[in-house]
Amino acid sequence: MSIGKNIAKYRKVLGFTQEELGVKLGVTNQSVSKWESEVSMPDVMLLPKIAKVLGVNIYQLYGIDYSDENCNNNVPNRIRIGIIGYGHIGKAAVEAIKSTSDFDLVGVVSQSLEKDYFDDIPVVRTVDELKNVQIVLLCVPSRKVPEVAEDILQKGIYTVDCFDIHSEVYDLYSRLNSIAKRNTACAATAVGFDPGLDSVIRALLEAAAPKGLTYTNFGSGMSMGHTVAVKAIKGVKDGMSVTIPLGAGLHRRMVYVVIENNASFTEIADKIKTDPYFVNDETHVIRVSELESIIDMGHGTVIERKGGSGATNNQLFNFEMSIDNPALTAQMMVSAARALMNKAPGAYTMLHFAPKDLLNGSEEDLIKRLV
Repeated sequence: MSIGKNIAKYRKVLGFTQEELGVKLGVTNQSVSKWESEVSMPDVMLLPKIAKVLGVNIYQLYGIDYSDENCNNNVPNRIRIGIIGYGHIGKAAVEAIKSTSDFDLVGVVSQSLEKDYFDDIPVVRTVDELKNVQIVLLCVPSRKVPEVAEDILQKGIYTVDCFDIHSEVYDLYSRLNSIAKRNTACAATAVGFDPGLDSVIRALLEAAAPKGLTYTNFGSGMSMGHTVAVKAIKGVKDGMSVTIPLGAGLHRRMVYVVIENNASFTEIADKIKTDPYFVNDETHVIRVSELESIIDMGHGTVIERKGGSGATNNQLFNFEMSIDNPALTAQMMVSAARALMNKAPGAYTMLHFAPKDLLNGSEEDLIKRLV
């Protein structure tokens, strides 16, 4: 692909018009149009600036495979990322990575997928088979995260997980922080919907009104973490947990289960209600014959804060979103992976990242566009 075609490709990825790109480069939109239609070539002295504005390097503008061993190793490469697990979040992670311009997906680690499942993505059985991987997204159940993350960090590979057991987040952060530092690696933990994006919103609202109360009301909708916990209980053939907000941060959990033959529904219901995911909420367990007719990936949050800014009281804030849970979780994990590549060894949560580090683009452009 020619330089002109590559300029057009990366411009469109960033959502720039030809005129907007021209302004950033100090040329006319007619010049950009001529490059992209291959009527003319940009001045060679302008190529470094073009690459910087588009968030790529000169090798990428030329369409050269800079991962080739004959290329200069000092040329900055795209981030080589892998995925472990191919459930709902793993599938969404593949889609999120494919939509970026600064990541290369080097493979998916799965025990169940056939190795030729994808046309363009390797499927492997272990992380060791991921070629030159720098960072992996751990799209696995929360209870598996500590063991999986520790194993990968010990290899010097960065990790991003979506661990969502709130009461255990700090302990996991501390554990991964120590392991990552020992192995000169980085870990981003508790990244996703909540904890994750909601954590940042709560922090910003508290910064705006330090004195006060914040209520996080989930739903209505399917909770991924709670659903995975239900499915892990012995005797459950299939399950789903739906969150109903009651207000003031209180929730009702409606759990629907399909049970195995000869399994005890009473025992299953008791195990669900005493599980750490459910023990603090009003929980109802309902037996059903199938889930296909009622399943819904939609979820949402309303975060409310009433507090004081200085001597002024009654500052009211309301943040609301309605989302597809796996898609948002996967996207936040990809953004955190980007931020993690610029960090010193150690573990991080969403509270540790500057917003600009989560985004692809130059500092100048981000400040001009968002501040």
